[in-house]
Amino acid sequence: MANRIYIVGMGPGREEMMTGEALRVLEQSDVIVGYTLYLKLLSGRFQGKELLSTPMRQEEERCRLCFEEAEKGKKTALVCSGDAGIYGMASLMYEMGKAYPKTEIYVIAGITAASSGAAVLGAPLNHDFCVISLSDLLTPWETIEKRLEAAAAGDFVIVLYNPSSHKRKDYLMRACDILLRRIEENRICGYAENIGREGTKAAICTLKQLRDREVNMFTTVFIGSSGSENINGKFVTRRGYNIEKNTDICRDN
Repeated sequence: MANRIYIVGMGPGREEMMTGEALRVLEQSDVIVGYTLYLKLLSGRFQGKELLSTPMRQEEERCRLCFEEAEKGKKTALVCSGDAGIYGMASLMYEMGKAYPKTEIYVIAGITAASSGAAVLGAPLNHDFCVISLSDLLTPWETIEKRLEAAAAGDFVIVLYNPSSHKRKDYLMRACDILLRRIEENRICGYAENIGREGTKAAICTLKQLRDREVNMFTTVFIGSSGSENINGKFVTRRGYNIEKNTDICRDN
């Protein structure tokens, strides 16, 4: 039987927001590997498991640890916040897995911040949207800038991951300046912090106001399209239904 590693998207980390499949895989695993904070978020339910962690920015070491444990015959799970295939560890595991041909890798889907953040704000992703990370640790800023310009030109709802950090305090401001070249300053925007965790915060604002807002690495930012609006305090992107016309038909009948 081949060695197995399950890459588990744990969503925001709260048990109620994890899929049944994710919980079942973690329950059946011998070893759970993850970033220290993510293991802490799993709380007491999995304390009886062998929990192995590495600090931030040691992703390769974390992946290698998974392969080493799997080669010992242990059913191993690697936990990632959100969805492991969206800015997560899934691709790195597959890349490194070339050196471990006897190990099978399975990805378990999770709720990404775009989905959970959208639910907090209303329905901002109800039409075409794109997701862009502002982190330039692995992607040059010049590439990020091109993607922001293209997204604005395409009139997508834009979701921004990693909008700020200790070393990138002005990146959201820089991104807004790029978007303001094509998008009007009163375009509806919103952001959510600590989604699905203690201290969840959310706000709706304009693009001009967003430019000067302070956010952190646990914040997900949403910039509306031309079809987005504020409906009773909720960020909503219209799908395109002709509600007024349909209402008139019903009245005539």
